[in-house]
Formats: sequence, structure tokens, C-alpha cells
Amino acid sequence: MKVLVTGAAGFVGHHVARRLAETKRCEVLGVDLVGEEGDSDLKRARLAELAALGDFRFLQCDVADGEKFAGLVAHFRPDYVAHLAAQTGVRGSFERPAPYVHSNLNGFASVLEACRRTPPRHLVYASSSSVYGAGARSPFREDDDTSQPVSFYGATKKCNEVMAHSYVRNHGLNATGLRFFTVYGPWGRPDMAPTLFARAICEGRPLPLFNQGKNLRDFTYVDDIVDGVVKILLYPLPPAPSPPPPRLFNLGQSRPVETLLFVRMLESLLGRTAQVELLPPQPGEMLETCADLTRVQAAFNFSPKVPLEEGLRRFVDWFKAYYGVK
Repeated sequence: MKVLVTGAAGFVGHHVARRLAETKRCEVLGVDLVGEEGDSDLKRARLAELAALGDFRFLQCDVADGEKFAGLVAHFRPDYVAHLAAQTGVRGSFERPAPYVHSNLNGFASVLEACRRTPPRHLVYASSSSVYGAGARSPFREDDDTSQPVSFYGATKKCNEVMAHSYVRNHGLNATGLRFFTVYGPWGRPDMAPTLFARAICEGRPLPLFNQGKNLRDFTYVDDIVDGVVKILLYPLPPAPSPPPPRLFNLGQSRPVETLLFVRMLESLLGRTAQVELLPPQPGEMLETCADLTRVQAAFNFSPKVPLEEGLRRFVDWFKAYYGVK
């Protein structure tokens, strides 16, 4: 089978592309803009790992280039599409909204239109727990009100869900959105909390924790996320009655942990002490995230397997090797 993975040089995209290629049953085409931003070296390192796999090929492409991307999809004719390319990060969306509009809105519109012209069996796209915003009560359920995301990043992901549903209703596209909850693990981005925290600890720099370190995050190991993505992508549910409801699933750990405890666990694994600075809450950040997994467990028998203690150990092993930490 042919699988197209957008964002293949990114964190989750890299892991999904690798898992699919390693099955020996998939011809995987990865696309990514790569670019020259702060994590471009890490993206190239991820791609170098993927290049060693016989069933993986890569093309550098901006998915927001509508005609070029549609031509690529028409030529490759994928059976399945995993759309994981995005401009990520809550804080960055406040300061630089334009890249989020380009990648998350224009880019996703391009993906939807390409899939309308050359329909795959199934399109799975990454949404985020950030859609749950103001008024959300833990644990977050897929049918909760998501009309008030507190960050611009969350707003773009909410828009993606609405855009996808319009293509499902009007064009019969078979599409499923997955709301990821605080993914972490090896090959994580340098702007993500685990790497930011680990580098500050190792370099002896102050480590600011907002809301006095009491924010609760549903840290989910990347292999568990990949399990969910691949299972849902390759074994989609049958078509729903018309008009179909939005098809959305949470993918998380469902065991939220305070960020201060997360830092203490990193300290223990790194064998170093953090210079923690406890600060007031930051505007636009959610105080708690926690996935209700009832729907995805019933539909796909999804259950996370890697506890935080084990996942952080694996992350720290990779962090030390990649960044040359003794």
C-alpha cells in the first residue's frame, strides 16, 4: 500500500513514517518543507535516519503550495494520507501568527483539496488538545465545547477540524482528526518542554515554570501516539450515516502530571539539579490537559502503554546521545 506522510521531517511525522516503513508492507513517501528555522539540523538528522529504510522516499515540498502538492498527490496516488505537517507551539503563535496561517490554514486547505481531487482511502490529520480552551473541564471529551481556544495555535487546529468536516460532508472525503496531548520522546523538537527543561538543567541556566510549576500536562510518549495514528489510519471506521458527525479522537496518556514534578523526574535521570524559577501563570496557556480516552478505546482498543517514568528515561538516553551530554 502507498502512504503519504506530510511533515515527515518533524517530530511525530518522523516516528510515523519510520513505523510504516518498517512494516515492510508500505511504500512511504514523506514530504516536508524542512526550511531553515531553529530545528532544521534536527529535521535533517531525522531524515537521515529514515533514508536508511528501503521503503521510504522523501520529497522536499511546501504543502501550502496548492497546485504543486495536488500534482504530487495525483502522481503518487496514495492509499492513505497522514497529514502531520504544521507550525506548532502555543507561545510562538502569539508572537508570529503568520507562519501558523500559512502552514496550518493554507497548508491544510491544500491537503484537503488535493485529497478531494485524488481521494485516498483515508486521510488522518493531527489536531491538538489546544482546541479545548476556555471552559473545558478535565478530562476532555471529544464532544465538549471547543469554540473558545485560548491560543492562536489552538484556533488554527479548531479551524482544521471544521475545514475537514466540510470536505467530509460536501465531497465524501474519508477523514479523521486526532487530538494529540503533549507528545514527548526521542527526536522531540528543541522548543518542546522536555528538551528546553533538560538543556537548562544541564547548562545550569534558570528554568522558568509558569503558574508556580502547577500546570498539569497529559504527557504522552510518542510511541503511544504512533500506535494510535497507524491503527486509525490503516483501519478506518466504516462510513457514518448522512450527514456524518465530525470524526475526532483524543490520543493521550490520561494521567496528567504537574510540570514541577516532571522537572524533578528529569533532575533525577540527568543527575543534576535545576535552578527553578516559579512564575505566575502565562496568558494563553491552559492550566490542565487530560484526555478522556473512552471513545478511542471503544472504537480502536487504544490504550497507552509507556508510563512517564519509562518514557522519560528513553528521552533522556536519546537527549544525552544526540546533544553529547556526559
